[in-house]
Amino acid sequence: LVQLVESGGGSVQAGGSLTLSCAHSGVTYSNYCMAWFRQAAGKEREGVAAVSAGGGSTYYADSVKGRFIIGQDPAKNTLYLTMNSLKPEDTAMYYCAVRYCSGTYLPSDPAIYRYWGQGTQVTVSS
Repeated sequence: LVQLVESGGGSVQAGGSLTLSCAHSGVTYSNYCMAWFRQAAGKEREGVAAVSAGGGSTYYADSVKGRFIIGQDPAKNTLYLTMNSLKPEDTAMYYCAVRYCSGTYLPSDPAIYRYWGQGTQVTVSS
């Protein structure tokens, strides 16, 4: 049974930083792609960052490149998203998601991911 639990969201002023965590179970580091998505009020869910099975490749949305970093700690079964230089437009509910993957396959389409956490809210004020 795959379970994902996000934490670390909160309210921060523009320019600040937050680190989101996604504790997972039932996921094998070497066989699952892991990703962070976000959904702002009234908008579609969008891919923020993703990491391939085994951690060999990463993907970042253009809007977060150079500011966000996706990371993993296999020993702690945790996926992270470190967010720096936050902007008001980063305000959204953030979700982690995983799916079985192989090789360097690294999808960023939310429809492809099978397992989702419940989300954690990030609010950035100007």
